[in-house]
Amino acid sequence: MKRGKLIVISAPSGSGKTTIARAIMQKYPGMLFSVSATTRPPRAGELEGRDYFFLSKEEFQHRVETGDLVEWEEIYGNFYGTLKSEVDRALRQGTIMLFDVDVKGALSIKKTYPDDSVLIFIKPPSFEALQQRLLNRKTEDDATIRRRLDRVPMELEKGGQFDWQVVNDDLKIAVVKVDEIIREHTDSEILTHL
Repeated sequence: MKRGKLIVISAPSGSGKTTIARAIMQKYPGMLFSVSATTRPPRAGELEGRDYFFLSKEEFQHRVETGDLVEWEEIYGNFYGTLKSEVDRALRQGTIMLFDVDVKGALSIKKTYPDDSVLIFIKPPSFEALQQRLLNRKTEDDATIRRRLDRVPMELEKGGQFDWQVVNDDLKIAVVKVDEIIREHTDSEILTHL
């Protein structure tokens, strides 16, 4: 059986990475989506095991100590991480696992699985466009938006270490570009069965 592939999408908040990831998942319904663990409370409409594995801080810390996380990060006072057991299972089964994670998490995945992962960084067309997108979402208060914007320079710098960069100034074109990258790095036999 062919070994699977890890497709890792990352971007500053508001760049459209989650929307792009959902479009890719719709195109390939057999692709596995990496569900992150987090200590933050669920947002309206989020479900356990579909959007995140919602853990207490104590349980999350236990997972860190036992080495059950490929990567983890504290962001805005909450912890996020990827369960190693889920990643290893996807690779053994010869399928594709799609990740929607922050830039540091993406680079940690690449470090752990250098030959199995492809990192795609979604760039906003400009800082101003990103700021407007965050304001238009109306999901966070001003302080949270400011914290997200303060991270952008670091995220753009780390995005330069990714395998690919895609500017999202037109969502449909960005989805097509991400799909082309996936096709280039994935065995066509695996994609046929997704």
